[in-house]
Amino acid sequence: MIVKERKVPLSILKLRALAHRLPQSHPKIPSIMNELKKREAGFKGESAIDFPLSFLEPKNYFIFHDLRLQDQSRFFQMDTLLVSKKFALIIEVKNIAGSIYFDPHFNQLIRKKEGKETAFPDPIIQVSRQESQLKNWFLKNGFSALPILSLVVISNPQTIIRTSPENRKLHYKVIHRDMLPSNINRIEQSIKNPTFCEKELKKIIRVINRNHIEADFSVLERYTLKPEELIKGVICENCKESPLLRRHGTWFCDNCQLLSKDAQDYFFLIGSTITNRQLREFLLVSSSASATRILQSLNLTSRGANKGRVYSLSFNE
Repeated sequence: MIVKERKVPLSILKLRALAHRLPQSHPKIPSIMNELKKREAGFKGESAIDFPLSFLEPKNYFIFHDLRLQDQSRFFQMDTLLVSKKFALIIEVKNIAGSIYFDPHFNQLIRKKEGKETAFPDPIIQVSRQESQLKNWFLKNGFSALPILSLVVISNPQTIIRTSPENRKLHYKVIHRDMLPSNINRIEQSIKNPTFCEKELKKIIRVINRNHIEADFSVLERYTLKPEELIKGVICENCKESPLLRRHGTWFCDNCQLLSKDAQDYFFLIGSTITNRQLREFLLVSSSASATRILQSLNLTSRGANKGRVYSLSFNE
């Protein structure tokens, strides 16, 4: 069963909001769009394994997507973690098109596409490090030494995988996505005795879920941007006109006549709390009473009173 659902990462949501709120002529737009494109491709690749995983028996496996745990002072993030009574399996997904070559001598992944070669860090080293960190995490939390394994899954079925002749065991570690169920069954059959009983397994699932810490960062600080550089107002998703007008409790684009109800960019770009004044400045609302009605319509929790009232923002994709 899926314990932690896959959802659009906060990093992508923040980058989308930033690209949405910066003038297209801004000098940092190319690097922002390049980063957004890479992260969206990665998320698309990770999502591609959902179908193969659906063939597993739900009661035997507990699945965590985009899981981030703390190992001492460091954090480690896994695309997917599968836990059963017998073993834990780390799944690292790579969405790489073209032909890829695993170089065992220099420990790098080389992609060849359209006649151009590009080197990437070796994902096998990455998952080996994650195995060690997850083992330490289990021991630190008082659990038995559960066998921990890993697979690198190539999500694009048209990608050609190559390596040197002496690297004969690569196919046990690197697979195409459609081979995922059969490889999990192979691992299941190779381990005879379970490490955990049903009660212990349920406890470890609860502890893993409780200890997930989502990665968060200020996207403005990452790109050394100031709030003053952002486009203010509610932007029409259809024609990108700004600002929208507030009519009859919703946002209305006078340019293309399209209505919009969402104004969530503030949460992703500025912060998780907002005041009446901050909302008016960001959405270009002139009336304090109108801003209050907008905030109240969102059913937000708040603290303080009158001009000192601060609202807590939240958003679930």
